[in-house]
Amino acid sequence: MHGILQICIFKDVQSFLLGLNDNMLSNSARPGSARKRIVIVIYPGVTLLDVAGPAQVFHTANDASTDNATKPDYEVVLASPTGGQIVTDTGISLSSVNLHEASSTPIDTLIVAGGAGIYVLLDEKQLTSWVAEHYHKCRRMASTCMGAFLNAEAGLLDGKTVTTHWRRVEELQQRHPNVNVQQDPLFTHEGKLWSSAGVAAGIDLALAMVDEDHGHEVAMQVAQSLVVFLKRPGGQSQFSDVLLAQRQDRSGIFSDLQAWISSNLQCPLNVEALAKRAGMSPRTFARHYKSRTGVAPAKSIEILRVDKAKQLLEQPGMAITTIATQTGLGDEQRLRRVFTRNVGVSPHEYRKKFGMNP
Repeated sequence: MHGILQICIFKDVQSFLLGLNDNMLSNSARPGSARKRIVIVIYPGVTLLDVAGPAQVFHTANDASTDNATKPDYEVVLASPTGGQIVTDTGISLSSVNLHEASSTPIDTLIVAGGAGIYVLLDEKQLTSWVAEHYHKCRRMASTCMGAFLNAEAGLLDGKTVTTHWRRVEELQQRHPNVNVQQDPLFTHEGKLWSSAGVAAGIDLALAMVDEDHGHEVAMQVAQSLVVFLKRPGGQSQFSDVLLAQRQDRSGIFSDLQAWISSNLQCPLNVEALAKRAGMSPRTFARHYKSRTGVAPAKSIEILRVDKAKQLLEQPGMAITTIATQTGLGDEQRLRRVFTRNVGVSPHEYRKKFGMNP
């Protein structure tokens, strides 16, 4: 299940994270538990939610009720090259231990958090060597957002498929041509290596890890507690095709038209009708629209209809024939043909993978 992510904003996020290391490091393992140490690498300028999101997921998992013999028992540790107080991008400071302290006890999952401050660290050989060393020692290695840059610098990503924030995909690919950098996924998982897209996607990644460790039911409890959807799968796009079309129209000249099209997909939307709405001749409209958005009007409408079909397929109970009508695709056969051409799977397969249970 997934949908538009509703981010859980902590009222006490600062106090929670400030006390995280002290509280977690002092706790003894629960009887019958298999404690998993999650070390999150932070640094000046780290994005707060890249740290707080995954940390909160693992912390909340410890309160989940389960019939399994092993109850979730995560120990979350914030680590930095220097230790001490680390100022995030928001100005909020987080307490951290140094890397030596963090690795004095075996690490189960090592996560490099993202943020603009990562650039300063890329030439620190001691840090990249530490990351590379503990990649081979830990069970899982992950990055959130721009944390992928550090993992790539440590030589961990060559030949691997990873993701990062969509604004940084091209830059990461240029810096490391041997890495297969994907723009679309919210997160990737290849062997012991994980990566997530920008900011809030770190929550999706952490939920998937909890799911892997303790099963769907526990991960569902965590998602419900944090008021987020479980789960936006790793194959889901970082942003919708509607937003992509709007982003490509950098001048914004067709923004109002795009919004109108999205609200009227069930109507006939030929070039003549759109040109009239835009106040242009059909030929002028078609030429300017393609030059501004990168696609012809007919293709853009098809993309928007497929995007709407995705949204409706993710909801429970709506018949495929109804979805075909509401998206302006007319009938189930045309919906199947157009959807498969654009998405690569049929509407039924998409619903099975991404749909929410009733």
